[in-house]
Amino acid sequence: MAKTLGPVKRKFSPWTDPASVPFIRFENITKRFGNFTAVDNLTLDIYEREFFSLLGPSGCGKTTLMRMLAGFEEPTEGRILLQGKDISGVPPYKRPTNMMFQSYALFPHMSVEKNIAFGLKQDNLAKGEIDTRVEEMLKLVKLEQFAKRKPAQLSGGQRQRVALARSLAKRPKVLLLDEPLGALDKKLREETQFELMDIQQTLGLTFLIVTHDQEEAMTVSDRIAVMDKGIIMQVATPAEIYEAPNSRYVADFIGDINILEGTVTQTDSALGAPGLVRIDSDGLSVAAEQECQAVKGDHVAYAVRPEKVRISQEQPADTSLNAAYGEVWDIGYLGDFSVFLVKMEDGRIVRAAQANVSRLVDRPITFGDMVWLTWSRDAGLVLTR
Repeated sequence: MAKTLGPVKRKFSPWTDPASVPFIRFENITKRFGNFTAVDNLTLDIYEREFFSLLGPSGCGKTTLMRMLAGFEEPTEGRILLQGKDISGVPPYKRPTNMMFQSYALFPHMSVEKNIAFGLKQDNLAKGEIDTRVEEMLKLVKLEQFAKRKPAQLSGGQRQRVALARSLAKRPKVLLLDEPLGALDKKLREETQFELMDIQQTLGLTFLIVTHDQEEAMTVSDRIAVMDKGIIMQVATPAEIYEAPNSRYVADFIGDINILEGTVTQTDSALGAPGLVRIDSDGLSVAAEQECQAVKGDHVAYAVRPEKVRISQEQPADTSLNAAYGEVWDIGYLGDFSVFLVKMEDGRIVRAAQANVSRLVDRPITFGDMVWLTWSRDAGLVLTR
């Protein structure tokens, strides 16, 4: 399937409209297991037709939150609203949700079509309607020619599609996906991510996915909630999460980043232009073009992505700001780009990423070279927490 993003997805942003009513609302949810708090007083809104991701490390509470929505766990405190109605106490089979598990949980003795039809038969649908829905699902996931096969006769990607079709056959209002692509190889996982997006937009359903894969969340999501220790650190679009993290934790968790600790030495008009902040980081002077709550003397962090750092053997005209000098300590060749780890005189490592725009095997910059790293004033971000 072609990797295209539909125009509807990019224009979809009901969370920016104050009049929009959340489709799902987690309201002051706390979940405890004995003395352990898995989810801590969490409030979160998800909108109809949104592809929403819960992202975080193992044990952060994301799967527990999903299981409470599915009805497999009940909140210790708080309530969950679906279309404005409290669903606490409603058993899983009576909720308009369905879950696709990481293990797929297909019946090995049943054919593809019988696996898809299983839940429909449990709901006592008429045979004609079951056949129609199974046919629709097979066409949706492009498995018509595999209808009679058993799961053991399918590839991992095909089994994943069968599990998806079975989850969608009951026409849930919300599809819950628990690490659904974790068992696939990288190339197939990337292809399937776009297929999931296309299916979600085609059906107009609300998808909630749990993942610890940052690239997966960034690819498929309308919005992402980054979680840690049972709380939400930030909820935003993928671009906002990446370009404007609200804390050291989010900045460090999402992608590669350089984080320089330092002290604010000047702000705003003291530098001749409103919105500029100067930071001293152990002798390295950094200037950031940003509105910031920090004042002179505050300890802050400065974060800049490696791809925004330029690397050169030539000394820049101005070395007083946003310029670091060091030795190329290591190089990671990743095909489309290379990552250079540069060790400064004080021992700190700063990363720079450079696109490999030519087919040169020998790099102009290599191990042991002394290089300059520079970046613009709007390339990085000052973080106060």
